Order: sequence, then structure tokens, then C-alpha cells
Amino acid sequence: MSIPVIVFFNNKGGVGKTSLVYHIAWMFSDLNLRVLAADLDPQSNLSAAFLDEGRLEELWPENEHISTIYGAIRPLQRGIGDISHPSLEKLGDRLALVPGDMALSAFEDDLSQVWPKCLDRDERAFRVMSAFWRILQRGAKDRQAHVVLIDLGPNLGAINRAALIASDYVVVPLGPDLFSLQGLHNLGPTLRTWRQGWFERLTKSPGKGLDLPEGKMEPIGYIVMQHSVRRDRPVKSYEKWINRIPQTYREFVLNSAEKESPRVTDDPNCFALMKHYRSLMPMGQESRKPVFHLKPADGALGAHMNAVQDAYRDFEILAKKIANKTGLNLP
Repeated sequence: MSIPVIVFFNNKGGVGKTSLVYHIAWMFSDLNLRVLAADLDPQSNLSAAFLDEGRLEELWPENEHISTIYGAIRPLQRGIGDISHPSLEKLGDRLALVPGDMALSAFEDDLSQVWPKCLDRDERAFRVMSAFWRILQRGAKDRQAHVVLIDLGPNLGAINRAALIASDYVVVPLGPDLFSLQGLHNLGPTLRTWRQGWFERLTKSPGKGLDLPEGKMEPIGYIVMQHSVRRDRPVKSYEKWINRIPQTYREFVLNSAEKESPRVTDDPNCFALMKHYRSLMPMGQESRKPVFHLKPADGALGAHMNAVQDAYRDFEILAKKIANKTGLNLP
């Protein structure tokens, strides 16, 4: 049985997606789930959040990057073999990372070229298209992980198509703005096209004992990130965008014909309205900790400690909702 894979994705950037994956990974770990986080964004921001610059320099030497996601696909890309076993960075007793790599962008052309070749029952094409999934499943089984979390860049290119094919569930981070709503217009139809395209290709599988992902990529909900708050409510300039999200999500992502939709605060598709934790975020980045692990020694004094406790509660509630929606049993 495969380990469930959750992708956090929106083709609109700047919505706090990487920070969300980082914090959910740590919170799942706090809740006693064993987690494998995977950085499949060539910009490698998730790796930079988890690892200091010295370790990143070791992972990205001037020669072969054998200890990153790119290193794991390199033999297949070069035509000298299949994927190699992934190198994992242990971050805690229950958390590990498949490090990202800016060199991964070189894999984009290969993934574009093999997509149509799958329809010709080309075995290598299926190996390339399933490479991410097979690497992550191997790594997750090594760590006896309960779940894999993937961070992606904000685009609709071939790397993200292969990463989404590797996923079971999709969580959509959003900002309360016009650009995020426009992103949903693109995201929903693209997910359906890719899902249907992969299902069609699975019927052409050459077999030969090759394990392939199901490509479910099921949208399970959205999270509105970094909205400003005044008197416990989003500021008025954002309200019109927030209130348009439920209908837009239903229409374009869920392909629902329902004309009436609830307000975002009552929408079952909305996991949370997450606050911007302002000065806690740079503290967390400096300490290489999630904001809810900050201590007075990290600079979280006075009112900051109240905010740390609020952040822990908010992320705990969010993580439990995601676990419930994806069938993860919290130990």
C-alpha cells in the first residue's frame, strides 16, 4: 500500500505556501505523525527553511548533486539506469526532508517530451513520469512515514504536472486578492485535464512490474493565508475577495454547478483563515523553528509568547482538519 501524498499548490505565488508546508510538517510531527517533506520546487525555498546555508552548500557542490531530489532522478535522466535511492535529511525523530535543487529545472524538458510518449506504451516515458512518486514512496517507506507533504513552485509546467500526478490530495493556499481568484480559474481546469490525461495513459501502461501512481490529485480544500485583522475580522479591503472565494473554488476547482455558496467562514471547503504572525515569522526564520516552537531565548518575550501560543493552537486545529480530510489517523 502506498503512503498518502498531499501537495500544497497554487499557480499564484506569494501566498505563503512554503511557510504553510513547513509549519504543517512540524505540527504533524508534534502530533506524532511521521512525516516526509519533499521540496519539488526548483527554487528550493522549503529546503532553505529547514536547512542552514552551510548544509545547503554541502548538498549543492559544484559537481554532481547526489543528495537531492535531482540526484535521485539523475541516472534516469542520463539514460544510465532508473531512479536512485533518495537521500533524506533527518530533521527530528518524526520528520525528514527530500532536499530540493535548483538543477531540477533541467528535468522540465524531459517531462514535457515523455508525456505524449506514454500514449505509445513507451516504458521509459512511464518511468520518467512516475519518477517523483517512486522516489517519494521509497523515502517514505525508509522512514516509515505516515504521510508525504510536497511543496511546489507557482506554475503549471511539466515538473508540477508530474508532482501532482504523484499526489493523492491537493490543498490550495490562497491570498485574499484578485490574483488568487484568477489562479483558481486556471488551477481547477488544469487539474482535471492532467488527471484525465494520466488516467488515459495508465490504460497504456507497459506493465513489466512498474509501480505507477494513481494520480488522484483530489482537491480537499483551501486555506486563506496572511490576511490582516482588525477587531477579529479581516480588513474591509480584503473582505470582498475573501467572500468571493467559496463560489470561485466550487465553480472552477470542484466543477460544481451550485449557484449558492456559503460565506468563507461557513464554507466546509475552507480549512482556515490563517493570520499573518508578523514579527514572529522573522524570529522563526532566524531560529530555524516554526513560529509555534519559539521560546523567550529566541526573542519571543511578553506579548510575543501569547502569539506563539495562539499560533500553536491555530496550526494544531488546521493540521487536525487536514488529517481528518485525508484519512490520517493521529496516534
